[in-house]
Amino acid sequence: QVQLVESGGGLVQAGGSLRLSCAASGRTFRTYAMGWFRQAPGKEREFVATINWSGGTTYYADSVKGRFTISRDNAKNTVYLQMNSLKPEDTAIYYCAVRREFTISYYRSEYDYWGQGTQVTVSS
Repeated sequence: QVQLVESGGGLVQAGGSLRLSCAASGRTFRTYAMGWFRQAPGKEREFVATINWSGGTTYYADSVKGRFTISRDNAKNTVYLQMNSLKPEDTAIYYCAVRREFTISYYRSEYDYWGQGTQVTVSS
């Protein structure tokens, strides 16, 4: 069992930045790929970014490429999402998730554990 706790969400103006954190329990965190997803009101949960077990491979949704950066610190059992140049359309609840494999995936169904989410609101 892996437990995830997200933090760092909040209200920010368009063009601003936020850094989300996701702290994971369990000694096997460093062997798992991680992902960030988001869900806006009335929409399905969508992929944002993913990182492999070592941090050496990352992949982003086209909508955030060049603005968001995913990273991890295995010593702290934490994954991060640095979000720059935020837009109102980035407003959503952001979830981190664990995939019990070394390799990345952008399919929601391939993740095994989810956090409770953190709200990000970008005002225009």
